[in-house]
Amino acid sequence: QLQLVESGGGLVQPGGSLRLSCAASGFTLDDYAIGWFRQAPGKEREGVSCISSSDGTTYYEDSVKGRFTISRDNAKNTAYLQMNSLKPEDTDVYYCAADEYQIMVKVANRYKNWGQGTRVTVSL
Repeated sequence: QLQLVESGGGLVQPGGSLRLSCAASGFTLDDYAIGWFRQAPGKEREGVSCISSSDGTTYYEDSVKGRFTISRDNAKNTAYLQMNSLKPEDTDVYYCAADEYQIMVKVANRYKNWGQGTRVTVSL
C-alpha cells in the first residue's frame, strides 16, 4: 500500500526553523516528483515547493524563496522541507504529495498520493 507520512511540524517562534519530513512506504520515491503544499482552514491548498524526480529541479513559491529548501534522499525514501526564518504567516497544515512524473509539478490536483499533513504554528 502506497503511503506518505509527514512529520516534523510543531510550534516555533518567529525566526525559528523546522524541518518537515515526508517518508514514503509501499513504493520507491526515486521516480516520483514531490510537492509540498499548505492549507489554512477555509482556504485552498497552496503550493509551497516541488522537486522533479529526473534532475532535482526545484520550484519555490515567492513568499518562501530564500527561506525554505526542498530536498529528497532517495536512499531513505524520504523528502524534506527545511523551513528557516519562519513567519507567523507560515502557520498552516503542511502536506507532501508524490506522483510518477519526471518533471516538477506545481499543481495540487496533478498529484494522486498525499500524506495526512503536519501542523506548523509560528507564534510567540
